[in-house]
Amino acid sequence: MSAEQAVRAKALAQLAADGELAGLVHGVFDGVPPRASAPYVSVGAAEGNDWGTKDRAGREVRVTLTLAGVGSSLEDRAAGRIAVIVPAMRGPADGWSIVSARMIRTRFAFVRDGGWRHEVILRCRCLAA
Repeated sequence: MSAEQAVRAKALAQLAADGELAGLVHGVFDGVPPRASAPYVSVGAAEGNDWGTKDRAGREVRVTLTLAGVGSSLEDRAAGRIAVIVPAMRGPADGWSIVSARMIRTRFAFVRDGGWRHEVILRCRCLAA
């Protein structure tokens, strides 16, 4: 499995397994769901770059996590929960070892019909296991 696939799979698993996040959103989806009501989290595209150490091959993977919501954006506890989950992604991931996981960029925007999107770019640095 590629590092990009491994990081996406781990992000999906970690977010879906979090009980507190589950109480705040209607679901965690692989990509944009065709028919889901907000709030929900989707795990989007992953892009990778060469990265490693002197003696181990690795990849730097960036994954987009999107929290879609409606109504007031002031009560955004789900985004706060995602910020707590991200660092816990370190560890084994399908043939890779995630040695670093952090949010490197966030973006907030209003969308049609009173909705909003909170995008988080997750950066994971991975070493081949």
